[in-house]
Amino acid sequence: MTAPFSDPAPQDAKHAIVRLKPKANARAIRHGFPWVYADEVVTDRRTRSLRPGTVAVLQDGAQKTLGLVAVNPKSKIFCRMLDRDPEAQIDRSWFEARLTRAFAARTRMFREPFYRLVHAEADGLPGVVIDRFGDYFVVQPNAAWADVLVAPLVEALVNVTGAQGVYKNASGRTRSLEGLDTQSHVLAGSMPEAPLPVPMNGATYMADLTGGQKTGLFFDQQPNHAFAASLARGARVLDVFSHVGGFSLAALAQGGASALAVDASQPALDLAIRGARAMGVAERFETRRGDAFDVLTQLGEAGERFDIVVCDPPAFAPAKPALEAGLRAYERIARLAAPLVADGGVLGLCSCSHAADLAAFRGACVRGIGRSGRQAALIYTGFAGPDHPQLPQLAESGYLKSVFFQL
Repeated sequence: MTAPFSDPAPQDAKHAIVRLKPKANARAIRHGFPWVYADEVVTDRRTRSLRPGTVAVLQDGAQKTLGLVAVNPKSKIFCRMLDRDPEAQIDRSWFEARLTRAFAARTRMFREPFYRLVHAEADGLPGVVIDRFGDYFVVQPNAAWADVLVAPLVEALVNVTGAQGVYKNASGRTRSLEGLDTQSHVLAGSMPEAPLPVPMNGATYMADLTGGQKTGLFFDQQPNHAFAASLARGARVLDVFSHVGGFSLAALAQGGASALAVDASQPALDLAIRGARAMGVAERFETRRGDAFDVLTQLGEAGERFDIVVCDPPAFAPAKPALEAGLRAYERIARLAAPLVADGGVLGLCSCSHAADLAAFRGACVRGIGRSGRQAALIYTGFAGPDHPQLPQLAESGYLKSVFFQL
């Protein structure tokens, strides 16, 4: 057990003030946009010297107060809106109010205690991700303010949920962009040493909460797993970029299906195998470790055909500078995967790239399918589940897109 947190130091009675440039779009902030970029802020020696994570009052160019923000001079996102009330105290009670609201919403949505509890800005905690695995929680404080205030955040989390263990996952690109460390560790209680079984869509997934990718499991694809599985009875399924068996295990749970999971990570495939064994379907499950592009090429050259092929790659376009190259990669995936789909079968293609919107991603997929010589009809468009709410003013919060075509 880790030692309990001491009470956080009280906030200064008077916050620093950060002001927008006269031409900055204060209206967007008033209408709910949660970020202020570095080139929109009046910067001087005082503002540049503010400690990352400092809570400040944001004012527009006319010195009218917009609310409380978290400041990080080291980040392109200079300010993140915390509270419209400039008198709010960002303390344990403040965290408890937001966590209570998020917890109540998820318990209405889900019967089983496995879901994303906090989805950053959309749940009023900018840059913070919290995933729930029963009595255990994995926190990603991906913004400087949350790293500074992680103690009252975790105390509130334990008070609201009764968590037996809380783990800080400090991996990922976002923390490096904020100038934060990459040291992951237990924050409260203790965490299970063995992978934890997680039931979803009739399947059993094995989540490594302290050593796996991200928080141990990708909850966001749950509704898209369910759609693919609804087509999978008796089908032969290819699951590319499978991680711990996301689409393949959901398909196997439907009965009569067989599946091949492909991933570059052997530890992830080992967890997928353990999940298949826990489900009693290991005899119908195969894995292949390798680069997805290479494996798709090899399967095509071997003349393999599948009733359902799903490709769920990592973000090829995590930011705008990578958009063009990312779209080419999505097009290539579609071109290589389409020939593997049996006539009348289904091809599912997914993107978790912030920079590629649905229209751009879908266009890349259609081009790739066309270049393969196949004809396609779009039968399903999916997004993340309701535990990953979107903030309407922030397109980045709706990052996940899944498109399924009948070929």
